[in-house]
Order: sequence, then C-alpha cells, then structure tokens
Amino acid sequence: MLEAYRAHVAERAQQNIPPKPLDPEWTAGLVELLKNPPAGEEEFLLDLIANRVPPGVDEAAYVKASFLSAIVNGEASSPLIDRSAAVTLLGNMHGGYNVATLVALLDDAELSSQAAEELKSTLLVFDAFHDVAEKADSGNTDAKAVMQSWADAEWFTSNDAVPQSIKVAVFKATGEINTDDLSPAQDAWSRPDIPLHARAMFKMTRDGMHPEEHG
Repeated sequence: MLEAYRAHVAERAQQNIPPKPLDPEWTAGLVELLKNPPAGEEEFLLDLIANRVPPGVDEAAYVKASFLSAIVNGEASSPLIDRSAAVTLLGNMHGGYNVATLVALLDDAELSSQAAEELKSTLLVFDAFHDVAEKADSGNTDAKAVMQSWADAEWFTSNDAVPQSIKVAVFKATGEINTDDLSPAQDAWSRPDIPLHARAMFKMTRDGMHPEEHG
C-alpha cells in the first residue's frame, strides 16, 4: 500500500497538485499497517490516518471510523494508537461515522470527558442529538456539558476572529466569462478531482488569455 501511495504522490507532484485523499481500499490497507507498523514508517502512517482520509460519510471515512471505534471498544489494537488517541482522531472527523462511538463514550468512565470535548465541536450529528439530550436528561454531566456547549455555539465562538481586512488577487479577463471557461465540458471527467480539474481553467486561448499550453 505504501509503495503504491508514494508512487501516486510522486505522480501528482509532477503535475504540481496534491495527492488524492485515501480511498476505501488504501484506507483498509493503512489499517492493517497500523496494526503491525513497519519499522521507520510509524510517523508517516499516523499522518495518513489523521490527515489523508476524507472526513464525514465518505466510504474511506467509514473504514477509518470502524477501526478507531474497534480500538476504543477493545476489539482491535495498534501500537501507535491507544484509546485516547483514537478518540482524538474520531473527533477530527467532524461528524458522520464517528458520532455513534463518541456519543456512546459519554458513558465511559475513562473517556467520557474527552469524548464530550470532541462532540462540542462536532455539528453533523443528525439524530444522535436526541441520544445526547436523553443522556443529559438522565443526569450524565458530560452530556449536559455537550448540550450547553452546542447551545452557547462554542463551536463558532472558539474560532479565530474574522480579520479586519483580507487581501486577495483579482483575475481580470477580457470580455465575458462563462462556465465553460472555468470548467470545460471536455474535462468533465476530472470534476470529482478538484485539484486536477482546476488545471483546465482558462486553458483555451482567447482574446486577452494565453495559457501556457492551449487546450
């Protein structure tokens, strides 16, 4: 898995674009490596599981959340990720497949406070909101803290203040710009891959616009 991923990274670097996020197959391979990490690859593996798997409800996110949940529940193990680290990684997924485990951990004597802190900044909880509310109504202090945090919008107020001014670059083009200038129809196949598709913007020569390579 690592050899194939590094080859992919090198190929994308030649195009001056970032690598794709890990897909479900790559993520499954990563999980197996985390269970028995090759010597010298520990830091790289942790970076991949933390930063290269899409958050939310992507299929790869399901693989990641399932593995981390298994660690939390004592059903899997990794010498690189203990239960507390697994909770942190789950919290960074921003919602979706991580939510059920974090909510269940509100009843865990060891990790309830940490799970609560992660839930406070997790908004995409859907119907799990009612599960947290029920725990709060039953006297769970960590669930109460989560509900209060959501009510106080700490997920928003804890962000950095909006700067007084923002400097931007403005692209001026001759004449009218339409959708096909920004996202050419002949490159529709690459639209799911945003960095790659962005290379097609303004690729057609026209008045006042001269790409490095036409088309």
